[in-house]
Amino acid sequence: MELFFISLLLGALGFAAGILGGVIGFGTTIILIPPLVYFFGPLQTIPIVAIVATVANLSRVLLWWREIDWRVTFAYSAMAIPGVILGANTLVSLNARLIEMILGAFLILLIPIRRWMRKQKMAVALWQMGLVGLGIGFLTGIVATTGAINTPFFLAYGLSKGAFLGTEAASSLSLFFTKGLVFHRLGVINLTSIYQGLLIGACVFVGSLVSKRIVLSLPEKRFMQLMELVMLTSGILVLLMAFWG
Repeated sequence: MELFFISLLLGALGFAAGILGGVIGFGTTIILIPPLVYFFGPLQTIPIVAIVATVANLSRVLLWWREIDWRVTFAYSAMAIPGVILGANTLVSLNARLIEMILGAFLILLIPIRRWMRKQKMAVALWQMGLVGLGIGFLTGIVATTGAINTPFFLAYGLSKGAFLGTEAASSLSLFFTKGLVFHRLGVINLTSIYQGLLIGACVFVGSLVSKRIVLSLPEKRFMQLMELVMLTSGILVLLMAFWG
């Protein structure tokens, strides 16, 4: 009975997280990590988040299929997959808390960096997206969430709204699918992880369906402001988890 109520609570949070992630392209796992750590502990949280993130990104791929830039997806994924494998296999030898602290600070700094890049009209080339994939793939193998880090690079490539959401999701899908396979090989994933991951993921999927209408009605300026707000919140939450996790 206790597990039922926990699942109900996490399902409701998953639905809300699905709407948020569907609107801005990230933030889904940020909402879910604190309660997952509380109920299942940090070790079980990692594979659950990987499964939820896989479902969340798959839902955005289906929603924005027609607007995905597949050249970016392939360039990013080709380098990101080996990065995830390297990161996941070296996780045990690194100070995860220090990585979380760096990640949180970087998320906050990305806001002025993105604004500066846009003011300077800096653009990211296709081959550079491969290097971005390698670096973020490595971080994804180590820490629970890196979704917001993708944002300034995909925007600098020239993507926005549906094109950004779909392309970023398709690119990230390869990361979390690979991460799940690596964790399975390492024996981290169990039946509880799979059950909770799929249950929450289903609720996230429903929330993503609701989000499409919101995205289509948002002016681009408001869309950018909302992303920056969540990036700031994400960075603060990650820092809090690093200090008190």
